Amino acid sequence: MSTVLETEEHQALRTAVAALGKRYGRDYMTSVVRDGAHPHELWTEAAKLGYLGVNLPEEYGGGGGGMAELSIVLEELGAAGSPLLMMVVSPAICGTVIARFGTEAQKQQWLPGLADGSLTMAFGITEPDAGSNSHRITTTARKDGEDWLLTGRKVFVSGVDIADATLIVGRTEDARTGRLKPCLFIVPRDAPGFGRSQIDMELQAPEKQFELVLDDVRLPADALVGDEDAGLLQLFAGLNPERVMTAAFGIGMGRYALARAVDYAKTRQVWKDPIGSHQAIAHPLAQAHIELELARLMMQKAARLYDDGDDIGAGEAANMAKYAAGEACVKAVDQAVHTLGGNGLTREYGLASLITAARVARIAPVSREMILNYVSHQSLGLPKSY
Repeated sequence: MSTVLETEEHQALRTAVAALGKRYGRDYMTSVVRDGAHPHELWTEAAKLGYLGVNLPEEYGGGGGGMAELSIVLEELGAAGSPLLMMVVSPAICGTVIARFGTEAQKQQWLPGLADGSLTMAFGITEPDAGSNSHRITTTARKDGEDWLLTGRKVFVSGVDIADATLIVGRTEDARTGRLKPCLFIVPRDAPGFGRSQIDMELQAPEKQFELVLDDVRLPADALVGDEDAGLLQLFAGLNPERVMTAAFGIGMGRYALARAVDYAKTRQVWKDPIGSHQAIAHPLAQAHIELELARLMMQKAARLYDDGDDIGAGEAANMAKYAAGEACVKAVDQAVHTLGGNGLTREYGLASLITAARVARIAPVSREMILNYVSHQSLGLPKSY
């Protein structure tokens, strides 16, 4: 893909991460999934090279960059067939929120470990009955002396089994109005009353999904991240990077699938010429390439706006980037499988499992329909139906 719009530093980062990804690749990820393991080796090496913490402040061991750099890392690992889904969560959401809003003690405790990969943090927002409606979150925190007591349920929380803590979105009661307002709490993995059960997924990924039950989990006062009255601002400060990184995840996967299909179309001969010489094969692959490029441009815009501190502009662009990348990824994977025909469904070629995985970029962390709602209301000013 063309990188002329990127700085020399970004191009160098892209090249270096691509080389790392190539050393591991799709076969590594497939074997990790088959063994029910986690990609510790790749995670550790990426961290050692400074890639995982590239967006975190330098004074806490990070690279001092932003979403522009972190999205390059995830995209290139994905394009090599070995994306690290926990990058979306640990450095992008949790690291960003703590870096922007955490106390000095919280930053000292978490950021160096998130940057060097020795600590991992999960993120819990989705609930069984709330779906995408954050206003219906029922996980609540109430004061008990100096402590907080957190009660509720979360679903589809990635990587809780390997995370040292989970950043939980709960709600506290506003003493003035009695209304519930969102707040973010750091819950250690071994906190009493913090239970988890794995969700049986068709999706083949090393990162497992969990349902969480919080039964009066007692947390100290300093488990609260940031200002109790600015929870919504803090929440969206984490959700915009999540959307940028989900876009990177989708673009990387789409690029991987497309590259496999192009290689196949160049060499596979049924009659006298390679099948890629036929426009019925070539044009859909060209379309997929164009759509991935367009999605990447919007992702770069979103990352730039976010890194420049324009949270509102970044919110619109990040949603659009996530939507575009999800659509482009699904189309690229579908066309890649179709290009290979029966071979596209074999384990040898490793594309069939991406049919399910590609849907992640459409569904999570927010469905494409909710993004269309966001754009119709926020960008176009159309009335809400809900």
